[in-house]
Amino acid sequence: MNNTSADNTAAAAASTGRALIAPRQLTIVCVVALAAAWGFLPEFTVSVLSNIGLYALVAVGLVMLTGVGGMTSFGQAAFVGVGSYATAWICTSPAAVAWMGSMASPALLPWAGLLLGLLLTFALAWALGAVTLKLQGHYLPLCTIAWGLSLYYLFGNMDFLGGQTGITGVPPLVVAGFSLATPRALGVVIWAVLLLALWAMHNLLDSREGRAIRALKGGRLMAESMGVDTARHRVKLFVLAALLAAVSGWLYAHLQRFVNPTPFNLNIGIELLFMAVVSGAGHLWGAVLGAALITLLKEKLQDVLPSLLGSSGNFEVIVFGLLMLFVLQRFAEGLWPTLARVAGQWVRPRPVAAADAAAPAVQLAQRSLPPRGEVLLQATNVSKRFGGLVANNDISMTLRAGEIHALIGPNGAGKSTFFNMISGVDDPSSGEVRLAGQPMAAKPSRVFAALGLGRTFQHVRLLGARSVVENVALGAHLRARRGWLAAMLRLDRAEEAALMAEARRQIERCGLGAHTDTPAASLSLGQQRVVEIARALAGQPSVLLLDEPAAGLRHLEKRALSVLLSQLRAEGLGILVVEHDMEFVMNLADRITVLEFGTVIATGTPAEVQANPRVLEAYLGGADDELLEDAR
Repeated sequence: MNNTSADNTAAAAASTGRALIAPRQLTIVCVVALAAAWGFLPEFTVSVLSNIGLYALVAVGLVMLTGVGGMTSFGQAAFVGVGSYATAWICTSPAAVAWMGSMASPALLPWAGLLLGLLLTFALAWALGAVTLKLQGHYLPLCTIAWGLSLYYLFGNMDFLGGQTGITGVPPLVVAGFSLATPRALGVVIWAVLLLALWAMHNLLDSREGRAIRALKGGRLMAESMGVDTARHRVKLFVLAALLAAVSGWLYAHLQRFVNPTPFNLNIGIELLFMAVVSGAGHLWGAVLGAALITLLKEKLQDVLPSLLGSSGNFEVIVFGLLMLFVLQRFAEGLWPTLARVAGQWVRPRPVAAADAAAPAVQLAQRSLPPRGEVLLQATNVSKRFGGLVANNDISMTLRAGEIHALIGPNGAGKSTFFNMISGVDDPSSGEVRLAGQPMAAKPSRVFAALGLGRTFQHVRLLGARSVVENVALGAHLRARRGWLAAMLRLDRAEEAALMAEARRQIERCGLGAHTDTPAASLSLGQQRVVEIARALAGQPSVLLLDEPAAGLRHLEKRALSVLLSQLRAEGLGILVVEHDMEFVMNLADRITVLEFGTVIATGTPAEVQANPRVLEAYLGGADDELLEDAR
């Protein structure tokens, strides 16, 4: 929420006499209330709350994977099974107990089971993720169903895991000599682990790596161009969700004290995904709400439905299906956003994060610009064919430090295709692209970004629900180094403050300071294009590719953009611009290349291009002669 909205909410609360509570304070109050009531709750209620905590831990991983990362998985129950069976086996197998007994006391066996479960889950999830996450569309969830079923049947058909009967006699956890043999005792640990996971995931999303994770859902092309290795991030997110499920399985095994395959079948996997989706797949606390709703509803339906229908069975699955249809129809974003809007009358909006003045200064990675006139980007005889269609034919051009080179041509001339080839989105069918003197054949766009290339897009690519400053900070992804674990533990705060300060500086430079904390989707199209320019500049590029930057801008905004680009040219950047506004191009560019049907028909200064008869005939036409005269 931006500052204006926060001020309006606070003013409205003041006028009605309501005292607002901060979200963190509300969380602390709820946790303290649960802790205070825990010792007085009935045993059945404690058991249900413990199960809710176990389900919510898996659902938190699914929120990260599905709601934030955009990858649907029906197989998380299988990873719960890996965590459960690993600790059950190592705690009950005579061979494992004898081997471990020679090195550690029996009380440490469950902790060895946790380590084994995490290691097995990590290896299995990384292997499965590396294969399945390459799939797109409906193939990905279908594949998760396939390996989820495979693991489920594997659990039930391996003799050393007890077959369908399972493993009994799993010992309780023991911490500092205190046995956690009852749900009341272990439930405290379950909820402590859940709260710790929520804290860590919130920290992760509120970081450099979190912005990269958010870009995985619908913004992978843009994220790659900012230097994010999206394939690796998808696998890491998949592994993270699997590890959370394995921890839940470990706790489940020591809560129930036995393990069999039934709780890890496909139906449970669907229920877990439903928990994440029904309450808002993009909200961490929605996982807790979803787990509570589904668990409580399931308990009630299992009592009510058999008496209504006169027979027993899994009739609650039918109700869950109907409930899913209702929620998706009436609450497309889930129940949590609706609940948050209602609670907004009493909850104070979260303040906009500002740079931490107490944090030590961190110097972001810096890039020295090459000397003026040096060739930064070179395309030699580049062609691109799509079957029998030749989109670009034998194009050669150079971009030098300290110049603005414009690429113009009618719609369908192949400008965007050429842009994609010289930025790593597509590979040329023939010819060579060199960036900073290096051949770039078959290299992804993140390598182009690492060598100093920043770009914008013909069709704006922003994280619309995130603020302008978060979008711009994504452009500086490669200028920082702290990873996922540091983000979870908040060890990256100084670096994060430096990234946000750099993002705000570029926003101010581009004239959007008043919209720093505004959601990007609420800006006009022209302003969103300027946000893309600020995002590219945050990466400190030496080569800047701008695809129709002036489209949607008013006259004064175009003039401000022209001044900014002139300043960047004076600093030594090489700028390649695709633009249809001839007045803007002719008054700004040092050199112009004209394309027609994917072929270069003219290259030269603005004056030379304006005087070229072929350009006038093929692209500009007689109707634009007057405009050209004005541009001169």
